[in-house]
Amino acid sequence: MARTPRVLPGGQTDERTHVLEILGNAIVGGMENYVRTLAANLPPNEFKVSLLCPFESPYTALLRSEGRDVYIAPLRDDPPWKAIELICTLVRETGVDLLHAHLMNAHTVAAMAGRLSGTPTVATLHGMSLHAQEISVARTTGSHTIVVCREAWSQALAVGLAPELVSLVPNGVDLAKYHPMSADPSEFRQTINVGPADILVGFVGRLAWEKGPDKFLKAAEFILQRRPEVHFAMVGTGLMEKDLAATVRRAGLESRIHMVGLAREPHRIYPALDLLLHTSRADAMPLTILEAMASGVPVVAIGVGGVPEIVATGETGILVGTTEWPGIVSEYPGDWEGVALAAISLLSNPARLKSMSGASVRRAQASFDIHQSATMTSHIFQKLLGARADKARLHSVP
Repeated sequence: MARTPRVLPGGQTDERTHVLEILGNAIVGGMENYVRTLAANLPPNEFKVSLLCPFESPYTALLRSEGRDVYIAPLRDDPPWKAIELICTLVRETGVDLLHAHLMNAHTVAAMAGRLSGTPTVATLHGMSLHAQEISVARTTGSHTIVVCREAWSQALAVGLAPELVSLVPNGVDLAKYHPMSADPSEFRQTINVGPADILVGFVGRLAWEKGPDKFLKAAEFILQRRPEVHFAMVGTGLMEKDLAATVRRAGLESRIHMVGLAREPHRIYPALDLLLHTSRADAMPLTILEAMASGVPVVAIGVGGVPEIVATGETGILVGTTEWPGIVSEYPGDWEGVALAAISLLSNPARLKSMSGASVRRAQASFDIHQSATMTSHIFQKLLGARADKARLHSVP
């Protein structure tokens, strides 16, 4: 049915599009940061954003502190009825116009509730490939799929999803927040006892297997064998944190490899880094790389998923690939070993590192501004809402 403006207390109407963001997790991670940044950058005069999360957490508290309405419901890959029921009730009682899901459990429940309530549903897939259930849900319910990298886009079309129901929207970062002057570099360095002239190499991300923090430690140990004066900062928390800290202690490298823990304001850390190492086993379009580039930090990265779409190798950093990039393999072969060798090469050439710093900022500004991503996403929302309105008008003709 056609959209009806919400009536606010006092009798006023709200003409904005009401989007319910449904998150399959509520930790402080890349997907959660993406949703929060997107919500902040959708035009506030056009969109009202509420959120549904699977549990209470510091993240949900942060959302509420920013004035967002946050609801809680159990979200599983096989969703319970009460979660579907809650979403349908929110559609009816709070005037939700569109559902936007993140992660497979959220996509499944949102697509089911969307079909039951006649509400357009969009799922942003943050991985570099699609799971069988995500494909099935999209096909069965007709939900719209947003992917963030070409690898996922190609797979979505190859498995038969309708091209008009698949959109490629690269991630973006808030360039007003992430830039080379966002903090005094000495501020973070002082917290880990690193001097202003010392070399500092960083890892920023969740300490989980798929993010490869263990590979970062191997690369750091390799680099320290040749450049013992270098310092390393591992920024993040996760299931592997205790084991990684134990590895650092056993190696006797606590004075060189600094376990920082969770960073509430990562934009204040990047300007202190000379180089970022990204050692993920699986990633689509990691915000960490985009944030580092926007902050003027060159990146050495393993070329998984959408990472080759971000790093302009030789210009903004170095991409360490597999046989898919033979020209790169010949120079920096292997996995974490290639990352270590590339890092040693860059650290030995300060002029090249400085050139890459400036190129990184320019590339981020040109291609990865959150305003571009938010605009593309809002156009998809409006297109789907327009299609629903057209369908409603067609059915209302006698």
